[in-house]
This record gives sequence, structure tokens and C-alpha cells, in this order.
Amino acid sequence: MSETTLRIASLNGLLGYGYPRESLQRALAMQPDLLGVDAGSTDPGPYYLGAGESFVSDAQVRSDLEPALCAAVEHGLPLIVGTAGGSGAQPHLEGLLAIVREISARHGLRFRMAVIPAEVPQATVLQALREGRVTSCGPSHGLTEEHVRACTRIVGQMGTEPLIEALNGGAQVIIAGRCCDAGIFAAEPIRRGFDPGLALHMGKILECGTLAARPAGANDVLVGTIGPDWFEVEPANPAKRCTPESVAAHSLYEQPDPNCFYEPEGMVDLSGCEFEQVGERAVRVTGSRLVPAQEQTVKLEGARACGFRAITIAGLRDPLIIERLGEIERSVRAAVASAMAGTLAAEEFSVRFIRYGLDGVTGGIEPPPEPLPREVGLVIDALAPTQELADRVLKLARSTALHQHFDGRKTTAGNLAFPFSPSDFSGGAVYEFSVYHLMRVADPRALFPVAFEEVG
Repeated sequence: MSETTLRIASLNGLLGYGYPRESLQRALAMQPDLLGVDAGSTDPGPYYLGAGESFVSDAQVRSDLEPALCAAVEHGLPLIVGTAGGSGAQPHLEGLLAIVREISARHGLRFRMAVIPAEVPQATVLQALREGRVTSCGPSHGLTEEHVRACTRIVGQMGTEPLIEALNGGAQVIIAGRCCDAGIFAAEPIRRGFDPGLALHMGKILECGTLAARPAGANDVLVGTIGPDWFEVEPANPAKRCTPESVAAHSLYEQPDPNCFYEPEGMVDLSGCEFEQVGERAVRVTGSRLVPAQEQTVKLEGARACGFRAITIAGLRDPLIIERLGEIERSVRAAVASAMAGTLAAEEFSVRFIRYGLDGVTGGIEPPPEPLPREVGLVIDALAPTQELADRVLKLARSTALHQHFDGRKTTAGNLAFPFSPSDFSGGAVYEFSVYHLMRVADPRALFPVAFEEVG
């Protein structure tokens, strides 16, 4: 691109979700200055961070990464992959690096690579906690030292600074741990002197691929171009188009306030934004403005193990059962507690009815529907300190629920219909976010050291 514009191609919404190879070729024909892709998300919950596992298979990641890496090296383009392995902790980073080296060796690729880890030592968080530098992020609980020590892994979300350092160091390929999604795409424009508010807003639109286009879907290539006081986004796929509505809607993605969103660099003010159709498939955005943060903070994510899970899935059809399901659940819980007395204390396990069709999604925030549905899907969820105990608790809960008496019952037949046999599923280890907080720091780059290596 020219000195007054910069162009970035986002492969898709998440590395491993797939994208048409034709879209990549069309994006390359548009002469981008950088390729980028987000590789992670907290959407699947804390398990993958805590367990150190990726929620996308290596085969899927390899399929997406191979053509992009080869194209980046061939065309001399930087390639940035953020939140490696889904959660961006050390096992995830190492897993993605192994794939990068494998692809590079197979194709004889040579390039300078930067690796940026994002795990934060417990000792660092504990010190910040003692110094009063940790605050809640949203509705999260007040953090204690016990919460920190219980975590199997803690990561910090890096902003643009470590990525800029890697680019300044001549890295052509950057593999980073946990990243703020927008930063993956905003780092290079900010490094080159473009307006940071526009760069971060463009990054926010690019990070989910063509989810900001129509027809909506994250598995395709989106191209962003930034100028002195504007940016434009356009799908590489000619079957898709951006509209002012689709781009404005994605500006609200995962945000509680329609007028702004927050990044480590500060608040991006969207109150003065305008969205304009440019041609048939592109949208130009103006008016995005960064209000710099008054203090440097890093968002922390830490997961701790909290037991093992077992579930069963059943269907309910009897209107009397559906009407009295709360009563049945209370009776089942009491029966299981009685049966487990002497083995597990009541606070050491849980039995939960998730009632899809009544309040399975809202959790009782809304009143029950009227009239009651004809069918309800029921998930019985058991949690206990070991898998054997969780399986045992579930079997008791399932068998009790199957034959539990309730007012108005006339038959002795079963209450539940099971779509699967066996009906019970061992869910394995369960994790929860024990740390989901902001930590004030003097220099966020100190948490994210950049290491360089020559590949090939």
C-alpha cells in the first residue's frame, strides 16, 4: 500500500475454523501489508486454560496455518497469530510452535520468528494483590491469595506493545500467547503512526473475520484498510459484502456499552462514529477516537480445578412432571444427599437440573413460560471431587429422578426418556475462572518478553 494507507487481511474468526483458499488468494491480490489471525477465545470456558488443552484440533490448525504461512513467506508479509492454542498459556504456545516448525521444515521455509509468552507467575499476581494493584473485572469476586494459588495457569492479555516490539525487531512471523483480539491487527498500524483509535476499532472488526459481513460467518477472510482519518473493511469473498449495519453491529460485539469499548491502550470512543457504504461490498468508518488509559493494566485469566463432572440427558413429556419439576428436583437432591451421607458431605458434591424449555438458558431470570411447553429437555449435572464419585452421584440422581414420586402421579412407569444408551457420560475434570481481574503494572511489556529465533 501507499505511505498514507495500510492494508491487513484477517484469515478468519479463529485459527482452525477454516476459510476458502480462494479468499486468501483474492486477499493477496489486494496487496496486504500484513496477515493476522486470532487463535483463541474464552467462549468455550475455563477448561482449556486450566487443562492446557486446545479446543481446536491440531489438524484443523495445521490446515488453516499452512497456506497462510507459506503465502506470508513467499510474499514477504508479516504474519501475526495471537492467543496461540485457544487460551494462550505455555502448553498452547508450545503446541502451535510445534506446528509452525513442522510446516516450515516440510516446505523449506526460512524466516525470523518472534515468540511472546503470556503466562504470569503466581508470585507476580500475589505481590500485586498484596500491594493493592488488583481489581475486579466486571462482576467477578474479590480476589484472595487462595484463589491465586489454586490456579493451574494464569495468563495476561497483552496489548499492542509486545507485538510492536516484535515487529520492530524484524520478526516476519509472530506467535503470541494470550492477546487482546484487536491488538493483533492494530499493532502494525499503530507502529506506523496511524490513529490508534481507528486502528483498534478496525482491529475489533477484523478479529472475527467475516462475522462483520453478510451473510454472516466467521470462517472467511476480511480485509481492512486504514487511512489518515478513516478505515474500510471488505470481504475477500465476492459472495459476501459489508454493510453499515453489519459493521456497526460488530462494533457492539461482546460490549456492554454501544458507545465505547476498552483495550489496554484505553477507551475507544465510538459515539462519533459514522459508517458509510463504499461501493457494493465495503464500508468506510470514521470518528473512532482513543481516550488513552490513565494507568497501565493487564487483564488476568486464571483457572482452577474444582472437581469432576458426570451428566445424563433426558426428555420429559408428561405435563404433570413438567409442572412439578422443581419439586422432583428437590426430592432427588435430598435422596442423593441421604444416600451419600458418610461418603461425601453435602458441600462436597452438587446435583443440578438444567431444564431446557423452562429456564435452562436464563437460569430463572424470567418466569416460567405460559402455557408450559409440551416437551422439556433435562440435563442432570453431577459434580464431585473424583470422577468415580461424580459417576456414582449421577447414577443415584438419574435412577431417583426416573422413578421419583410426585403429587398427581398415577403410574409407576419411568418419568424420563433417554435418547442415548448408556445414558450417563463422564465429563472429566471441571475448571472455573478463579482469577478474572485487572492488574495495574508499571510496564506491561515486562510481563510479555519477546524472544527471537531464526527458523530454517
